[in-house]
Amino acid sequence: MVETKRRRRLAHLSILAAALMLGTTLSACQGGAMGGGGNAASNTSGPIKIGMLLDQTGELSLAGQPMLKSAQMAIADVNAKGGVLGRKLALTSYDPQSDNSKYAQYANQLAGQDKVDVIMGGITSASREAIRPVTDRTKTLYMYNEPYEGGVCDKNTFLNGATLDQTISPLIPFGIKKFGPKVYVVAADYNFGHDAAKWVQKLTAKAGGTVVNTEFVPLNVSDFNSIINHIQAAKPDIVASMLVGSNHVAFYRAYAAAGLNQSTPILSETFGLSGEQVVLAPKEAHNIYVAASYYAALNRPENVAFKKLWHQANGADYQEPTAQDVDVWNGIHMYAEAVKKAGTTDRTKVIAALESGITFDGPGGPVSVDPKTHHTIYDVEIAQTNTSHTFDIVKTTPQVQPTWEQSVCDLQAKPDVNKQFTLP
Repeated sequence: MVETKRRRRLAHLSILAAALMLGTTLSACQGGAMGGGGNAASNTSGPIKIGMLLDQTGELSLAGQPMLKSAQMAIADVNAKGGVLGRKLALTSYDPQSDNSKYAQYANQLAGQDKVDVIMGGITSASREAIRPVTDRTKTLYMYNEPYEGGVCDKNTFLNGATLDQTISPLIPFGIKKFGPKVYVVAADYNFGHDAAKWVQKLTAKAGGTVVNTEFVPLNVSDFNSIINHIQAAKPDIVASMLVGSNHVAFYRAYAAAGLNQSTPILSETFGLSGEQVVLAPKEAHNIYVAASYYAALNRPENVAFKKLWHQANGADYQEPTAQDVDVWNGIHMYAEAVKKAGTTDRTKVIAALESGITFDGPGGPVSVDPKTHHTIYDVEIAQTNTSHTFDIVKTTPQVQPTWEQSVCDLQAKPDVNKQFTLP
């Protein structure tokens, strides 16, 4: 049965590029909504409305633009199979422009005026935390399709990206064993970066290493000369980079220009999520090791089919998909499967369906919801940059549980908990 479903799915994907080229996708708006009207909770006919908030301009546009393309592809994929419960999916999208106040504004508009059935989106953790109070207050289901620091515990929120615990836990011990115990941390100066630095500190100590220094960099900073000087003086064995966004690409150029990437490897949970390996020349991206739940290099039939569709829809020369793009693809399909199982778009029943063991065989491997924490169980790979603007997979850890989240969050036993847990 599983193999039959897989064959049907792979055959189906070849049809989708034509649908996209003909414009049958309900495409996203940059500043206005598609559809509208009506109470989503009471609708039993017409399109199932998915609200999407992803940066198309601003500091995070490098990530947001391909993520929106992935959303459009996923909508087309579901609709080409007949939709869900005999209804099509419709995408309503706004561009928050990397401005958290606009995230809150557009989340309110999606929930209140557009009356969508589910809100998805947000890239940074700060943007997620701008959306989440709105979706909780309006009782609108929220899905955050993005790798993140972890710890959110909220009955109304599902988190479809790998957490720091899932990715850094195999990466840091791997790096220390291979290269040495002295670690220098450079991280984005907001809650993701600060939490990432705590995880690096904890895992480095556990592996017998030492963090020699930690520096935090605002998202709008692109001058890394002083940090490069500090790294040269400290002489670490490894640099752990938890930098984010287009401005921070300058770090890797400066690092290579100083010759540091010849002697001191970089470990990163974020490199490649915004296509940094494509933007940078291979010599600038040399000697970087990354842990993620997806790589374009994965040799799976589902990934081969997904990448074929990706390039048919976006162009042969368009950048390869990243874990962020695949998380969006997975998130929309997981939602569609949950609505199908629930037999309705009613939020409470969809939540119960997601908690019941929904599994989707995505491009990176099987993904499923952990009912206790609403996080996702993934395969996690460690990979190294190569000379072809891509990655070579070094090590795979199958079906990694959100172990730390399971230790602090149990929404089955305590459904009223609504907070983000952090490492002390």
